[in-house]
Amino acid sequence: FLIPGLVMMSVLNNAFQNASSSVVSSKFSGELEDYRVSPLSNRQIIWALAFGGLIRGLIVGSITFLMGQLFYFNINGEFLAVAHPLYLLFFIVVGGCAFAMLGLSVAFWAKTFDQMSAVGSFVLTPLIYLGGVFFSLKGLHPVWQSVSKFNPLLYLINGVRYGILGQSDVEVGLACMVSLLTLFLFYWVSYYSLSRGSFVRW
Repeated sequence: FLIPGLVMMSVLNNAFQNASSSVVSSKFSGELEDYRVSPLSNRQIIWALAFGGLIRGLIVGSITFLMGQLFYFNINGEFLAVAHPLYLLFFIVVGGCAFAMLGLSVAFWAKTFDQMSAVGSFVLTPLIYLGGVFFSLKGLHPVWQSVSKFNPLLYLINGVRYGILGQSDVEVGLACMVSLLTLFLFYWVSYYSLSRGSFVRW
């Protein structure tokens, strides 16, 4: 039960951190302006940086899954089979891209490294832990179940859980729609942040 949640947590965290740290370090070294004078559109810049974050997330997530497989084999004498590979790939790619774009938005806004770290520590991390990484939604009080359903990470994490284990606390179709909506929302926010170009002043 824990393996899918840990895999998705690794992907989201690393996609966010890679994208945000790349932009912030480039901003303060004066290299970020080079993106704006290069023959690239804002959409190409965003997708390129997002894919960079996604690749790091995929690498760390794959290592996490491999370690989980070793522990699972040590306990059960067999490897954990992936129930729905396409669903697993869909939720990991969509989730990784979405949170990489969230990282870009935070980095364009942040004036210091402390501001960027604060968002990761006080916003992203609680959402990940409250998204069902370590517990099932069914084990919560009905009030907290209702509150948790407003957390988009709940749908991403349960989507990966469905891809690996074949079970989920939420309907898979709903999880797909919420995941895509999250991706489009974070893409729009990152595109708007880059289009403003206010980071040049910082």
